[in-house]
Amino acid sequence: MQESRSRLTDDLARMFNDAAGLAGGVRREIETIVRTQMERLLSTMNVVQREEFEAVRDMAALAREENEKLAKQIADLETKLVGK
Repeated sequence: MQESRSRLTDDLARMFNDAAGLAGGVRREIETIVRTQMERLLSTMNVVQREEFEAVRDMAALAREENEKLAKQIADLETKLVGK
């Protein structure tokens, strides 16, 4: 009786282990399919990638800083002209 119980638990453990491995494989396959479909969907839309967005955002911040410096220089020059 002990041997059959041990064999039964071994078989059950093996079955659950195989089922867990199968579930992990199915999960990875589903993730791959969903990722592929999302990439296809996004490629048909007019959406920018994060890297492009961040690059343009950084360029805009630099341009804004330069614009503020130039505006200050103009204001200083105007003050000097008015003072003469």
